[in-house]
Amino acid sequence: MRVVIALGGNALLRRNEPPEAQIQRRNVARAADAVAAVAAQHGVVVTHGNGPQVGLLALQAESFDRVSPYPLDVLGAETEGMIGYLIDQELSNRLPDRQVATLLTQVEVDPSDPGFSKPSKPIGPVYGEAEARRLASERGWTVRPDGDGYRRVVASPEPKRILELPTIRLLVDAAAIVICAGGGGIPVAVSETGGIRGVEAVIDKDLAAARLAIDLDADALLLLTDVDAVYADWDERGRGARNPFGHVSPAELAQHRFEPGTMGPKVEAACRFASQTGGRVGIGNLEDAAAILEGRAGTTVRDPEAARRAH
Repeated sequence: MRVVIALGGNALLRRNEPPEAQIQRRNVARAADAVAAVAAQHGVVVTHGNGPQVGLLALQAESFDRVSPYPLDVLGAETEGMIGYLIDQELSNRLPDRQVATLLTQVEVDPSDPGFSKPSKPIGPVYGEAEARRLASERGWTVRPDGDGYRRVVASPEPKRILELPTIRLLVDAAAIVICAGGGGIPVAVSETGGIRGVEAVIDKDLAAARLAIDLDADALLLLTDVDAVYADWDERGRGARNPFGHVSPAELAQHRFEPGTMGPKVEAACRFASQTGGRVGIGNLEDAAAILEGRAGTTVRDPEAARRAH
């Protein structure tokens, strides 16, 4: 099987953990264990979140007043290299007989996408309300509630096209494990003449993972995070969660509302992939990756009608 694995930002850097290199390396090692267990049996393409990391780089850039802050597309490229390097190294250590490749990936977005006028993608650390309001005033940020605190939110347009898709296909066809489209990919606009330029945004990692899985004709998509399943009733503070979905269809999920900053994009990505390809989507805890793929853990999303059409 060809499997696209999306590692959530919270799986790589847990909530309220300081974004230090050694902490991230330790968490990436856990992620590599999970990915390696799947890659031992299947062809694997890996993508990952970057919300905490890109937010940290943005803060570091703003702290040096002699240089204009770097734009988000450049910071996104930096995080792709940094996180990709850590994942690449850990996977190479676990699977020495497999080729592992990390690829900077540009993803086309529409400059007129409504996401530019409605910032929604959380990046960076969690702040208390007073500090968040102060930073918003001083730096022109948009901030929104996130769990018990507040985070900066930025534009998050829809991923239209993965520019490096032919290269990714070449690597996958050569049986390499490919790490690509990290953080949703580097957001770019493409002119009518084919010119490429970066844009100030962060693409949602889960929607980019769905785009990647659809375009690669993947058999399955795993959306791995720090929550063990999709819940019909979920308290963002982790209290009172009940009614986990086991095996569910997109039509059933459409009857429920999910938080736009957390589980919402994962459910949307799962429904897109399942409905367009008939393939299987698993959502759940990082450590359960292999069991989720087999339908023994987490939430499995499948569209029965699309699956019948695919076969």
